[in-house]
Amino acid sequence: MEPTFEIDPGLLENASEFADPFFKRFELRSAPEPLRLNDEVSKDYKFPTFYGDVTCAMAVFLCSYKRAKELMPHPRMEPVRMTRGRALVAFSCYIYRKVLGVAPYNEIAMTIPIQVAPLLNVPVLPMLIDVFPRFGYYVFSMPVTSLENQIRGVKIWGLPKVVQRIDIDGQDGDCVTRAYEQSGERYFELRVPMAGKPTRFDVCSNLYSRLGNDLKQSQTCFMAEFNLNKRTDLLFKKDVEPDRNYLVLGDGPSAEALKRLEIERQPFQLRYAERMSSCFDLSNPDYKAPFDFKGM
Repeated sequence: MEPTFEIDPGLLENASEFADPFFKRFELRSAPEPLRLNDEVSKDYKFPTFYGDVTCAMAVFLCSYKRAKELMPHPRMEPVRMTRGRALVAFSCYIYRKVLGVAPYNEIAMTIPIQVAPLLNVPVLPMLIDVFPRFGYYVFSMPVTSLENQIRGVKIWGLPKVVQRIDIDGQDGDCVTRAYEQSGERYFELRVPMAGKPTRFDVCSNLYSRLGNDLKQSQTCFMAEFNLNKRTDLLFKKDVEPDRNYLVLGDGPSAEALKRLEIERQPFQLRYAERMSSCFDLSNPDYKAPFDFKGM
């Protein structure tokens, strides 16, 4: 999908398209004030933002813990430790066909599972057991095909959104995502098998982002049946030769930033779903981070 730089002055009237029972769990509300997108346009969006009929292709890789730690904007943000000096990096690729009030777009969320100021950074378990309240995902990059959604992400949450071309389509049984620098050079290609073990996910997680001097915590929820492929044996192995090239990084600044993570070639987990329902809320007003970014 080519980037869209035009901003419609009005909200898309599409609330009737979100009739799935998933969306009935959430009460829509406005932000404290409309968001100014440019000198002419302000919009009173409703939150949480609803996403319907979503295609999601997700890949989780093992990477260097040291390199993941270097990406953290504060030393008290700790990547979840995995075995053999590693952490995890997740690439979640989305085709958002229906967005409440907003035109469709594509997006890639690049995240690292973390704990915020943990009393003890327990290895592996935060990924397996939902009893770690300081667990969540730090978003370190978020390419998107829409200028409007870049502005929303930056101004509301402090998400590091950049406008890029992102193509997502099916090819030889894989969902293939390709992202391009503004120069037109392809720097990211991810292949996720569309087949796998059918597994239902109904999950809410916290995303962490930096907005000014504050750490923000925001809830994201999704529900779908995914086709799942996983390699838990990789906890005990390192640098396993993959059966195909799942992730190909090209050249340019975006690719170089990813290469510094020393991402292993064989994915730890792969998920693919169609017709996913999801939502993303405003930052939690009751969340009090144990630190801020003043003086950094």
